[in-house]
Amino acid sequence: MSAYFKDKVVVVTGGTEGIGKALVENLIAQGAKVATCGRNHDKLYRLQAQHPSAHLHTMVADVSSENDCRRFMETTIKVFGGIDVLINNAGVSMRALLKEADTEVIKKVMDINFYGTVWCTKYALNSIIERKGTIVGVSSIAGYRGLPGRSGYSASKFAVQGWLEAIKTELMDDGVHVMWVCPGFTTSNIRNAALNKEGASHGETPMDESRMMSAEDCAEHILRAIRKKKRTLVLTFTGKRTVFLQKFFPKLADRLVHKFFFHKGHLIK
Repeated sequence: MSAYFKDKVVVVTGGTEGIGKALVENLIAQGAKVATCGRNHDKLYRLQAQHPSAHLHTMVADVSSENDCRRFMETTIKVFGGIDVLINNAGVSMRALLKEADTEVIKKVMDINFYGTVWCTKYALNSIIERKGTIVGVSSIAGYRGLPGRSGYSASKFAVQGWLEAIKTELMDDGVHVMWVCPGFTTSNIRNAALNKEGASHGETPMDESRMMSAEDCAEHILRAIRKKKRTLVLTFTGKRTVFLQKFFPKLADRLVHKFFFHKGHLIK
């Protein structure tokens, strides 16, 4: 196991389940000082109880609140002295057609996925610049290819990737590395917690998770990409194929995506 993360301060937003939790546990095993947040106090408490001897700072925070993001970064810096790596992982998806969805659903998705990334990055930035650290955005294939039934989610991930690309260029002279990763279809709670047309959680997913990459494997790939200072990381064969088709054969991608997500005119995925 690499010693790269040993004693580094790594912030992972949304670290109580799925890819976020897998990242937290992997980083603790590598000797990192880890800070994470989530909206559920009990899940954070259990995470602390599972790692009693670890350098682990947790805080109940909702990344759609700028004040929560600011306080989380400030407390992390107070506890650990600074931030080396920020992994903007917290996110929410949606499953609703535009003609049925409340506009508030799209705003909620944007507040969590895009503004949560902006606010956490902004309030960690001075420390990351000081330490010549790394900023990571956990994006999605939906950041390369708009997906039906997920218009707000796609918009938020396109926004995240464009924003990170912009600040990547801004921060070159500061020695800060910026990257974004697209897990593809990975076993994670993000689909179960996807918002429906009224903005409530679906609570189930139509996807066959047995055929997807595990959250643990995904976390391993992400941390390796951070060590190697990659620009982008697209995971899974389906993810790579989708990005390739979208780039070179967008009309074909339109047809294939429609076929994948619809059956007899109804959204099925």
